[in-house]
Amino acid sequence: MVHVLSSRTLLRPTDPERSRRFYGEQLGLAVYRVFGTGTERGTVYFLGGGFLELSGRSGIPPSPATALWLQVPDAEEAHRELRERGVEVLREPRREPWGLVEMWVTDPDGLRIALVEVPSDHPLRYRP
Repeated sequence: MVHVLSSRTLLRPTDPERSRRFYGEQLGLAVYRVFGTGTERGTVYFLGGGFLELSGRSGIPPSPATALWLQVPDAEEAHRELRERGVEVLREPRREPWGLVEMWVTDPDGLRIALVEVPSDHPLRYRP
């Protein structure tokens, strides 16, 4: 078994500055650390129990097979805040047949991001 001490999702944006503005200002993620200097510096953001690292640069956008899943306490509130900040909302919050409330947004490179609320009566939270 591999003993994992920490984890990060690594993104190589096509425009690092634009992506830092999106994740830091529009999504409002808190910065864990910054390394390097200039426009190619790396930035690591808190993602609940994990981290999101933007570093380097890619000439191509991410695969449509890749997405981020972020749990939020209130999907409707997240929807209001993100719309005010100019985030492109692909789909407004709605309760799915499996009981989660999901909304979808996209980052500047087209990476799809699910913002998910786990309702208090959902089996992921409910404990009799």
